Amino acid sequence: MKYGMGRRKGEQIEGWGISMKELAVGEPHSVDPRDLFEYPDRSFEIELGSGKGTFLVQQAVKQPETNFLGIEWAAPFYRFAADRLRRHGLSNTKMMHGDGTEFLGYWCADSIADVIHLYFLDPWPKARHHKRRAVQDETMKHFHRLLKSGGLLHLVTDHDDLWQWYQEHIDRASDLFETREFQPPDSAEGDEVVGTNFERKYRIEGRPIHSVTLVRCD
Repeated sequence: MKYGMGRRKGEQIEGWGISMKELAVGEPHSVDPRDLFEYPDRSFEIELGSGKGTFLVQQAVKQPETNFLGIEWAAPFYRFAADRLRRHGLSNTKMMHGDGTEFLGYWCADSIADVIHLYFLDPWPKARHHKRRAVQDETMKHFHRLLKSGGLLHLVTDHDDLWQWYQEHIDRASDLFETREFQPPDSAEGDEVVGTNFERKYRIEGRPIHSVTLVRCD
């Protein structure tokens, strides 16, 4: 798939960008990505499907004592986001290139994250592609495993069918998560829900934005 984004002149990602292949070694559930950061004991949040990194750029400034890992499988977006984090000097952020659901589900250690963000992910609208959606019965179990006690899973989408999909999976995971009203992050402006590029585009188009927060049950 092409995205119309080539390498930008002067693009630099060293220190901010990392390939999943560099981390995905050893035994299953043994990788702790907090070790990527200078201060690994800080609160740790993961964004799956970071795109061009707008949420990370905006929110990391508001939470300088929190470490953020963004994961993006589209290489042009990953590089753009990693370079963007570097240009903003956000030492509490990293970008990873790879399959986020594989990394989180197979490689990551237990109880590492305080928050997981899933904002405007690809809805994979065709029925034969639904298995590619990030939220599945199995991944809900992995999100639960990754989160610390009381950890949060934020879900936001503009896609009505994907929202219904989320609701069905949330209902089946009622023993793993409690539902809570989503509260916009500090970086959202005005009546924005999250304030990503996708949200701003979709709001202009008049699409409804659906959101929910799930709290990890112990």
